[in-house]
Amino acid sequence: MHPVYVDRLKIFLCLAVALFCLATNAACADEFAFDLAAFEKKPWHLSGYAELRPVLFGLDRDAALYRLRFFDRDEGGTTSETNARLQLEGSYERGPARLFARLNSDYRRSTFGETFQTTFYDGYLGLRPRPFLTLDVGKKSLRWGTGYAWNPAAFFDRPKDPDDPELNREGFIIATADFIRSLSGPLRTLALTPVLLPVRSGLNEDFGRADHLNLGGKVYLLFYDTDIDLTALVGGSRSNRYGVDFARHITSNFAVHCELAYIRSEPRPLVDADGNLHQKNASALSYLLGLRYLTRTETTWILEYYRNGSGYTREEMRHFFALVDAAFAEFGATGDAGALERAQSLGRQGFARNNPMRDYLYLRVSHKEPFAILYLTPALTAIANLNDGSFSLAPEALYTPLTNLELRVKAIFPSGGRYSEFGERQNDYRLELRARYYF
Repeated sequence: MHPVYVDRLKIFLCLAVALFCLATNAACADEFAFDLAAFEKKPWHLSGYAELRPVLFGLDRDAALYRLRFFDRDEGGTTSETNARLQLEGSYERGPARLFARLNSDYRRSTFGETFQTTFYDGYLGLRPRPFLTLDVGKKSLRWGTGYAWNPAAFFDRPKDPDDPELNREGFIIATADFIRSLSGPLRTLALTPVLLPVRSGLNEDFGRADHLNLGGKVYLLFYDTDIDLTALVGGSRSNRYGVDFARHITSNFAVHCELAYIRSEPRPLVDADGNLHQKNASALSYLLGLRYLTRTETTWILEYYRNGSGYTREEMRHFFALVDAAFAEFGATGDAGALERAQSLGRQGFARNNPMRDYLYLRVSHKEPFAILYLTPALTAIANLNDGSFSLAPEALYTPLTNLELRVKAIFPSGGRYSEFGERQNDYRLELRARYYF
């Protein structure tokens, strides 16, 4: 292990241990003391978690995405990865001002080597000059949308990982405001959230084309107990887009939600049947329909259908996978990796991203404390590609023996035929154990 990474890992672990001790001592000290000051709201807040997550991958050596990543190396049938994470979040309030930050540090050790990266997921200053007005400037994740696995109308957020959609995500540097009014009658609440997002060299570069000031926002309505959002984005870094979503509880344990997004002239790289590359611009309509149901026996059902209007058809994906096979054959015959490197670039632009095709079904079922086993919650998640018949199954079990400690074991099994999305994933399976301590 390189000495630089050893030092960084030592600092990372020492900080995690120190925070663990701090949280433990704080919980144990003065256990029986009664202090009125303890009930007063403090101006500062600090919390977070430390996590260790080893992963074992079973590799599919004939899959297109395996060949794209490992074409110049032999990984055998399995490979492993060790991940550690420390995520801290804190805030400080004084008068109408509030400073909030969320810092994420990741360490990873795999066959590709070691990496250590620290990123501010959020870091912004908020001002509340009036009870109905809040102003925020800095890096912020807005978390728009009502969908659980996907959010097609969340135009200012990074996409979720459907395999773990509850993870925090990195925000963008923005300026935003919230104007909120409570009303009488059927329309009970009205809120307006304008957003400014600049893109230039060194600032929000991964959002889209540089040298643009992107404008957008959200209008929120609470109408007859239904939450409704109207969203929009214009400005040049990305094509103009407009959306709407809603969520409503039909009963106390049954809720429905929906998102709809129209994207104007979305560019897509394509591969034709002869392996030629070109780009096509077309408008797209995406939407999501979902429900959430909690039974009397503490079983939660989440079901969503997602239509990705800018996604690829079955034939378009087959052309890309065939291109990878041809490039891999050329590499084996000549040793020239140029075609594979071009295919890698094409994959990063869309083909190799999560759920790049058009129609998906998501189902998650979790049950709390089965057979009276305390603190245990097993779950099963299925993601099906309705265009090519491939799918992914992910059983897991979450155990919380202590209030602040989570132990999770999870497996992911992609399955599908040749030239299907999940059939061409680089892994036959993925097994992981996650230990996470909150403080």
